[in-house]
Amino acid sequence: MTGPWFLYLDESGDLGFNPDKPGRSRHFTICILAISTTTRNRTVASAVKKTLARKLNPKPKRRRLVKEIKATATSFEVKEYFFRQLSGVRFGLYALTLNKDRLYPELQRQKDRTYNYLARLILDQLPLENASEAVNLVLDKRKNRKERQEFNAYIQKELASRLPPKVMFRITHEDSVNNHCLQAADLFSWGIFRKYEREDNGWYEVFQGKVRYDSLYLPPK
Repeated sequence: MTGPWFLYLDESGDLGFNPDKPGRSRHFTICILAISTTTRNRTVASAVKKTLARKLNPKPKRRRLVKEIKATATSFEVKEYFFRQLSGVRFGLYALTLNKDRLYPELQRQKDRTYNYLARLILDQLPLENASEAVNLVLDKRKNRKERQEFNAYIQKELASRLPPKVMFRITHEDSVNNHCLQAADLFSWGIFRKYEREDNGWYEVFQGKVRYDSLYLPPK
């Protein structure tokens, strides 16, 4: 594949381990939406913008505009509409879902370390050796400054040996409200998470043809 690569990383579920906390998820999913070429990247962003304009903010305009597509607040029909806008567009989805019940107690207390490790395991599944120009990894800006620096340093170090020397690798942390492809990643991540958390395959079955890697980490014995 020629042209720059765009990797959008998002997660679903939580990394809380208190069994008494209401709403705690049993799983935690990290998903990467991988797009090659600038043209395809723009097409995915356009699909989100069209869905926002035509389905979530139809005329006459609502008093409060919906600025961001969130999987948890979007109907199945709207998700299907979004995916139809991507007909014929090549991209891939790579996901790893953690079975939290089997994570070592020590790592349960080190959430950032666990997150960074899972993100690296996902990136290991992408054929980064084939990149020819640049690889842009984009995350939702949720971590604090220190956590972002630690994540960047860890991932840069781990991937240094896999990327061709001439390929530029950049990591950015952006507000998903302003990045439509991060919003697309959220939709896909949620669908994969629901498959494990609730055995709800409805949305997953719509886009499963785009899934290149989907695995459960630490499955039940």
